[in-house]
Amino acid sequence: MKIRAVIVEDEEASRLTLKNYIDKYCDGVEVIGESGNVEEGVSCIKDHQPDLVFLDVEMPFGNAFDLLEKFEEVFFETIFVTAYSHYAIKAINYSASHYLLKPIDIDDLIAATTKVREKILLKEQSDAHINTKVLLENIHITNSQLKKVVLPVMDGFEVVEVQEIIRCQANDNFTDFHLKDGTRKVICRTLKHYEEVLSEVGFIRVHKSHLINVNYVKAYKKGKGGYVEMNDGSQVDVSASRKQAFLDHFKK
Repeated sequence: MKIRAVIVEDEEASRLTLKNYIDKYCDGVEVIGESGNVEEGVSCIKDHQPDLVFLDVEMPFGNAFDLLEKFEEVFFETIFVTAYSHYAIKAINYSASHYLLKPIDIDDLIAATTKVREKILLKEQSDAHINTKVLLENIHITNSQLKKVVLPVMDGFEVVEVQEIIRCQANDNFTDFHLKDGTRKVICRTLKHYEEVLSEVGFIRVHKSHLINVNYVKAYKKGKGGYVEMNDGSQVDVSASRKQAFLDHFKK
């Protein structure tokens, strides 16, 4: 399996060093594009549609997190490369596949690309078990609302009652399903995919990373976007751009 990669790094010497390391030590990883700032990086990623992006944190006119915010759905794996260790927690919160400190350690680089390969293989194996569209098992009731949804897992699929789903959370190219019984299922589909499936049955996208079942909303707390308290005790941020649509639902 060939992993197609893009490097976004403002220092030309660092780009060259990283590319040479990848070519020499990371079998199966091909660098197909390079750029030196956020704006060029966004264009490069959209043009090449890579599997993996090596992303420097500090760049002219913005940083790595500004770049990621340009994408409604992050369809690529991310390896952060930076000289600043204090960005590690934020990188993890953005579901980075790995975090490399400069100067790059070759063993760490190999470990990072291996992790990406395993993650991509996991997705491909899941796709092999089930069609890219969500399977439905005689799930229609009188008003065409979904009663059950089939979720692809590694060894097949699981059928879940829609009413058992409290919320869904983006996890890079995966989606975490949080259920009433307290369990979490990591499913190999994007949150956008499930937004399209569940939006007509009481689910609202309140944030780039969150889709909630409005039947389990316990309270809403005001703020720029505010946040929602769910019946399971979780708190879900509401983005400012989605706040009004969320509030309008409860005015009906």
